[in-house]
Amino acid sequence: MAVTATQVKELRERTGAGMMDCKNVLVETDGDIERSIEILRERGLAKAAKKAGRIASEGLVRIRFSPDFSKAAMVEVNSETDFVAKNEDFIGFVDRLSELAVESEWKDAEELLEAGYDSGSVRDRLNALISTIGENLSLRRAQKLERPGAVHVGYIHGGGRIGVIVGLETEASYAEVETMGKDIAMQIASMNPKFIDESQVDPEYVESEKKILVQQALNEGKPADIVERMVAGRLKKVLKESCLLEQKFVKNADLTVGQYVGEAAKSIGKPVRIADMARYEVGEGIEKRQENFAEEVAKQIG
Repeated sequence: MAVTATQVKELRERTGAGMMDCKNVLVETDGDIERSIEILRERGLAKAAKKAGRIASEGLVRIRFSPDFSKAAMVEVNSETDFVAKNEDFIGFVDRLSELAVESEWKDAEELLEAGYDSGSVRDRLNALISTIGENLSLRRAQKLERPGAVHVGYIHGGGRIGVIVGLETEASYAEVETMGKDIAMQIASMNPKFIDESQVDPEYVESEKKILVQQALNEGKPADIVERMVAGRLKKVLKESCLLEQKFVKNADLTVGQYVGEAAKSIGKPVRIADMARYEVGEGIEKRQENFAEEVAKQIG
């Protein structure tokens, strides 16, 4: 019988096996999903599925650029342990994936997983690594920055713990803005701004912060009639800390980042505007499971 794409998709989702493995075994079993699962398990091709529920909060961030630096891409691939993040095969996969992310067209991480990788897809290669390494691995997120008239510069901190890309709108060359760009990227890595400037601030973010500050002031016992004025001042401070151009420049606290960019642009002799930024930190936002080592050993023995 003819095997349908829907059957292949279902088998992949249930086993984590590669697309071609799923298709071939479905042909072999005449489309019998349950028997196909058994065969994949027997052949050791469904190992990835057993590990899918385990928390992967370590890993690596990698960034790559097109030859002219007009495009930049960043990926985060997670592993369960920092030890695996130092594995040569894992590092090679993340490096290659970041190259594919710049070269290919995709709209999200899920679509990037279907991009070609050797004779299969990125997903196939990831599942093969899961089976070989023995840990849950996942492409958590990916992002591409591309803007006409922009030069992209990046910075990797801690061997891949934090990655930053900055898009600079300018007529200057990469060589002319490289130092400035890396300084700004280091600032973003260190201070983690949420917005480039106040024009980008999300109104919902402002309201959320305002509610928090109001409650903090009331909890401090401040009179209700002066809370509004206090909150206005505190909110302004929060926004300055959240906006890149308003932050104190880490390499020279006498300047804001905006002032530093202005001075650097003047030195180059060409206008420069920070147009884009992206920052990934490995495992941020993932709830890490705390394991007792003795209990874990006991589980393995038991």
